[in-house]
Amino acid sequence: MLANPTDSPGLPAAPHPALQAPSLMRRMACWLYEGLLLFGVVFIAGYLFGTLSQTRHALDNRHALQAFLFVIFGIYFTWFWARGQTLAMKTWGIRVVDTTGRPVTQARALLRYLLSWLWLLPPLMISLLLQTRGAESAVLTIGWILVWAMLSRFQAQKQFWHDALAGTRLVNADHAGT
Repeated sequence: MLANPTDSPGLPAAPHPALQAPSLMRRMACWLYEGLLLFGVVFIAGYLFGTLSQTRHALDNRHALQAFLFVIFGIYFTWFWARGQTLAMKTWGIRVVDTTGRPVTQARALLRYLLSWLWLLPPLMISLLLQTRGAESAVLTIGWILVWAMLSRFQAQKQFWHDALAGTRLVNADHAGT
């Protein structure tokens, strides 16, 4: 006997209503707002890196700065996601939880961070291979971001694919367990 009359064998069970994904528009608005907030993180981290490394020109130590920012972003997101939400997520009423609705561990938050680079790595790699510059790279990146976001419509729980791969999910904050 099925636990829920709407469940059927062979089909994934519908998520508990409290674990349903916020709308795609709300998640993307939160994503854009997060990008704006990261300008402050980049500014402070860039200033710290430049001061500590005695960098006098913006292009000096460019790859070291990029690696430093990758680590800083990793610390930022892992720390906030392990506590449930970033400032942007709090503003938009979104929380990150594991697939059962519990808070994510730091290890799972780190995995989510690494997998979230699927938003940007493919167009960056294609731009590098095709040696595109400026507007071409921007169109390629924006196009991929739109495709990646729309692919969530084809995921069974309407989650972004990096969340599905990481075993996490975005839910409405008022329905989350914590």
